[in-house]
Amino acid sequence: MRIGIPSEVKNNEFRVGITPVGVHELVKHGHEVHVQKGAGLGSSITDDEYVSQGARIVDTADDVWAEAEMVMKVKEPVEQEYHRLREDLTLFTYLHLAAEEQLTRELVKAKTTAIAYETVRLPNGLLPLLYPMSEVAGCLAPQVGAHSLMKAHGGRGVLMGGVGGVASAKVVVLGGGVAGQNAANIALGMGADVTILDTDLDKLRMVFWRWQNRIKQLASSTLAVQQQILDADMVIGSVLIPGAKAPKLVTNDMVAQMKPGSVLVDIAVDQGGCFEDTRPTTHADPTFQVHESIFYCVANMPGAVPNTSTWALTNATLPYAVRLANKGWQQALRDDHALAEGLNTHAGEIVYGPVASAHGLEHRELAEVLA
Repeated sequence: MRIGIPSEVKNNEFRVGITPVGVHELVKHGHEVHVQKGAGLGSSITDDEYVSQGARIVDTADDVWAEAEMVMKVKEPVEQEYHRLREDLTLFTYLHLAAEEQLTRELVKAKTTAIAYETVRLPNGLLPLLYPMSEVAGCLAPQVGAHSLMKAHGGRGVLMGGVGGVASAKVVVLGGGVAGQNAANIALGMGADVTILDTDLDKLRMVFWRWQNRIKQLASSTLAVQQQILDADMVIGSVLIPGAKAPKLVTNDMVAQMKPGSVLVDIAVDQGGCFEDTRPTTHADPTFQVHESIFYCVANMPGAVPNTSTWALTNATLPYAVRLANKGWQQALRDDHALAEGLNTHAGEIVYGPVASAHGLEHRELAEVLA
């Protein structure tokens, strides 16, 4: 199979779809890997490193897409890439289609077979290809939030913690999953007073034992969320419903009652966000003001640390990429139900139910497609 790795084009997106280790593994299995010239430089990977493992360097994105039978990316295609979608192409990347109606329609129109990293799902519910980027985004959230809390950046001028005789910043984390627990861990390490809310009591019990009750845990409800955020200096939203839009847990009215200069970081922005006023921002212009609070809603947070993120992502995606290349997408999905859960569109139809529901569209059952 010919596998194409184009350069990412989103604002300040420096990740790349594969590492030299990934190239080596795919070439070892008899596949061709075509990498766009300079695609790895943002992640500190040179063209020569790819070539040394058997990759072919291609000058333009158009050539990479045209020659490839499967394209591996990091972020979803943007408008300037839509013309490269086609029927005989397998696209393997993050898609987040529940929050991207236009992209959904473009994939359907092009009849592209699109497999989304974020909906590949193991029997135990774990999302193995979302996990590493959730870890990164979670770790980044308190860091970028602390930056925004500084008075010079519009925040309250509150230090996360560490000064004797002065109260630490109060950080509220909505969602106790992978991103939420990583966010809580870093915030705790920065000296903050941290509380996690979740509807899953087992996750809250795990938080209790993991941090020996140094991180507070509360069963989430509308009232509990409201009570906690009104006293918060920073709110981190990390609520996820796999493949579907995130629930709006923090309303505009709630934000209006928050402390002036408080900061809200929405890790769930790729799935529409869990704050009512969330809208995607970029690394170049990451924040905006709602009432007297600061919102940070960068849609590709892990792109800020591409060296770490690219290697972590390839570690997770490579085994699935090898299966897709070795067997072709249909047989690979028949043999691995977790990977089959990743199929979002095929032959002009939506296959993943939550995406269709998000846009009020029809979908075809996965079993029918694989049959």
